[in-house]
Amino acid sequence: MRAPPLASLFTPAWSLLQRMGEWQPHRVSVWNRFAVALLITTVAVWARVALAPAESGGRFVTLALAAALSALYGGFRAGMLSTLVGMLAVNFLMVRPYFSLAFESPLEAFWLNLWHLLTQLAVVGSIAVMQRQHARLADLRSEHQRSHQQLEATFEHSATGMAHSEINGRWIRINQTYCDLVGYSHEEMMGMTFLDITHPEDLHQDLGLLRRLLAREIPHYQMEKRYLHRDGRVVWVHLTLSLVRQPDGSPDYLIAVVKDIGERKKTEEALRTSEQLLRQAQRLAGLATWRADVATRRFTALTDSSEVLGLPAGEFSDEELLARTHPDDKPVVLRQWAAAVQGHGSYNLEYRLSFDGRERWFSVQAEFERNANGRAVRALGVTQDITARKRAELEIQRLNTSLEQRIQLRTQALRGAYNELESYSYAVAHDLRSPLRIINGFAQALQEDNPALDATSQQHLQRIMAASKKMGELIDGLLQLSQVGRGPLQRSTVDLSAIARRLLEEQAAQEPGRRVEWSVQDGLRADADAALVDALLQNLLHNAWKYTAGTPAATIRVWARQHEGRTWFCVQDNGAGFDMARADKLFQPFQRLHMPHEFGGLGIGLATALRIVQRHGGVFEAEGTPGKGARFAFTLPAGDPAEANAG
Repeated sequence: MRAPPLASLFTPAWSLLQRMGEWQPHRVSVWNRFAVALLITTVAVWARVALAPAESGGRFVTLALAAALSALYGGFRAGMLSTLVGMLAVNFLMVRPYFSLAFESPLEAFWLNLWHLLTQLAVVGSIAVMQRQHARLADLRSEHQRSHQQLEATFEHSATGMAHSEINGRWIRINQTYCDLVGYSHEEMMGMTFLDITHPEDLHQDLGLLRRLLAREIPHYQMEKRYLHRDGRVVWVHLTLSLVRQPDGSPDYLIAVVKDIGERKKTEEALRTSEQLLRQAQRLAGLATWRADVATRRFTALTDSSEVLGLPAGEFSDEELLARTHPDDKPVVLRQWAAAVQGHGSYNLEYRLSFDGRERWFSVQAEFERNANGRAVRALGVTQDITARKRAELEIQRLNTSLEQRIQLRTQALRGAYNELESYSYAVAHDLRSPLRIINGFAQALQEDNPALDATSQQHLQRIMAASKKMGELIDGLLQLSQVGRGPLQRSTVDLSAIARRLLEEQAAQEPGRRVEWSVQDGLRADADAALVDALLQNLLHNAWKYTAGTPAATIRVWARQHEGRTWFCVQDNGAGFDMARADKLFQPFQRLHMPHEFGGLGIGLATALRIVQRHGGVFEAEGTPGKGARFAFTLPAGDPAEANAG
């Protein structure tokens, strides 16, 4: 059997010494350390007495070893406690008689104890200093390890990309954030350089700054650059690059820190777009923004506003603006500005300024920023050039004045025409009726005075009387049509249902032999002229009654419907109807769609009905089918108060 190597024999002892060297007494309580020191000293005293007589000498050596072991375990105080206890044992407990001084000469005892005490102070003190140094080294080692771990964690788990690279661009180490930023795995990135992922358009600037860094022209550099992601898209980053040099000053490696600024770039692009659109909108609308310092009384145009308004400068003092303000507008400007600064009102007005000898109108609004004391410190405002609008308003005023004059002239002309129409109506009503009565009277006299006239003469007299009667009816129709368009409307709530029932009952009473089924919807009401509505329904219902004369099961219906927010009143029958192709003649006075021998009448009723509806501002519609009846619908909207004076 081979003997173990010498080194293997000393390994346990060396390991024990290392553990003893790494022991830190302060981790154990003081009482524990003192108890161990007393135990070691007691064991040493017992062993010394048991192994060799105390009189043989070397008594202090054994106790010195106990003190050293106590100091190693418990520190300086434990070692000194063991030293003092050991000195008592040497002097009084190790030589008989016990509890008596073991030395014959007190002087010898003094020097031996003093020398032992000094020696132990040196030994125990050295051990304590060594332990403190070792503890300090252990703390430094632990702190260094913790700092190293923190640096490693900071590098690996940083929210920004971090990397160390060689001067030629090859990566020495790179964290996962950097890899995720460009979409490559860690293994793929280690086989690449920063040149492979840099956008070609940014490479020249990057390399130029790197050359300056290597030439000691700059200590480090920062730049915004673009990387090419693995999927082909562009990634905007902010790069900070630093150079670490060797002790001799030569370049060692590069430290790169990159931060994703894609969202910021999108925001900046959106902001630039918004600013550009705002400038375009201001130019199109003639708007300008400005800022005023209340203390210095200086006005500054913002975002190229001076160009938008064509101002000679981008900054004005209040005196310069007042000098350009129209004299008539200056008091209003000063009054409103002072009130707005004091918080007693808003600054919103229109006034005139002169630039290059031209007077221009501006609309100005402003809001004030105030400090904690409520004092106005700054004003932000918007100005719009309204010169074109003001000129248009002045032109409209001029045209309105001219229009009023023309309206007055036209009104006078219409009043004259109205008076002529009144005279014409009077002439028709009176002057034309007299000859008709004379003609009709003489025809009747001839018929009565000459009963022996032959049949032909009697027939001629009948035709004369019928023609005069027809002529009288035509005159009445003309008068009725003319009277519809005259006089103001007297609007009130009119019950169309009651009027329709009354008129239909009157028709039924005049022709009791006819069987006509008629129905009127309840609650038909309108804000209208009662007399005109009565005439309107009388014409429509008279036509419905007349044109259903040849229908066996005649029906007439009066009802209403809602369409597009309007109420339509309808009169419907199943009578003769009419051809929609000839509907354009339906509302023309004295135009008829049926032969006189079929249905009587003058053809004035629907023309009158249309005029009444139009007087109320309504709409009139008609639908019909030959042999299947007709439907007439109209609206009577609420009136305008001004129409009461219409004639």
